[in-house]
Amino acid sequence: MRARSDETSITLAELAPGQQGEIVGIDTDDGKLKRRMASLGVVPGAAITLDRTAPLGDPRMYTLMNANLGFRNTEAQIIQIRLKV
Repeated sequence: MRARSDETSITLAELAPGQQGEIVGIDTDDGKLKRRMASLGVVPGAAITLDRTAPLGDPRMYTLMNANLGFRNTEAQIIQIRLKV
């Protein structure tokens, strides 16, 4: 099932350094990719923060559940988040 996009959610790729968001869902029908993301902790309700970006902008490093994860922008674009203020 695809996560619904709305005006309050953005993609993980749009997060600015130091910003934190809460994962809302994954916008893909690829079950294998969804299982992979879930095994990494990318599940609705999880808090995620952008730590740093590679010099050319791809990949980017995030903190999720006290772990550092790297995602390419193509992966980050399917992860829907809600910004935490």
